[in-house]
Amino acid sequence: MTSMDVRTEAETEDSGPSGYAAARLRLLHEESRSGPPRRGALADLTDDWLAGLFRGGPSGTPNPKGAALIAVGGYGRGELSPRSDLDLLLLHDGSADSKELAALADRLWYPVWDLGIALDHSVRTPAQARKTAGEDLKAHLGLLDARHIAGDLGMTTALRTAVLADWRNQAPKRLPELRELCDERAERHGELSHLLEPDLKEARGGLRDATALRAVAASWLADAPREGLDEAR
Repeated sequence: MTSMDVRTEAETEDSGPSGYAAARLRLLHEESRSGPPRRGALADLTDDWLAGLFRGGPSGTPNPKGAALIAVGGYGRGELSPRSDLDLLLLHDGSADSKELAALADRLWYPVWDLGIALDHSVRTPAQARKTAGEDLKAHLGLLDARHIAGDLGMTTALRTAVLADWRNQAPKRLPELRELCDERAERHGELSHLLEPDLKEARGGLRDATALRAVAASWLADAPREGLDEAR
């Protein structure tokens, strides 16, 4: 069964939690697929489900104009593991009625919670998103991988462009902060290659460091390593 087959079945069965949950379970039990292909397929499946919720789902409830649903962090990179959080940003231009915006957020967040999936979510205007990124290094890193799911594509594109420009302009400040963050993590979790039971995500040389390399490359001050990085993920 291909990822397209799983996505089509989910759309055919039900755009609600039960249909997505069934398709997700089938995907995770496919013995022929693991690692990056499975993470990518799970991200695609989840994109389709969330896009359906954004559009209104079975109830057909319209969503406010000037809004976009964006995946950030690991989900933004299309790297969605079975126990990964869903990192989501509901971006809006500030023109929507607050009740309509709250109703849209509820329509998105509650089905995720109903399935017991961890959710890291925020509702912000582009200015608020950039302000938060400027104050919080981890938030800025997450937004570097922002990816459009549904809604106003132009808003997503504009935010990505602005966030990347901010990252490059602030590189002299941000890169030392990034190095300090990596050093603190290594002190807590050790060196991956020297541990019998390493934390593959947090230890030095793990997945977090691969993400840090991408951030360094995004600053345009250095290039990312090209050989072996994809295979290591």
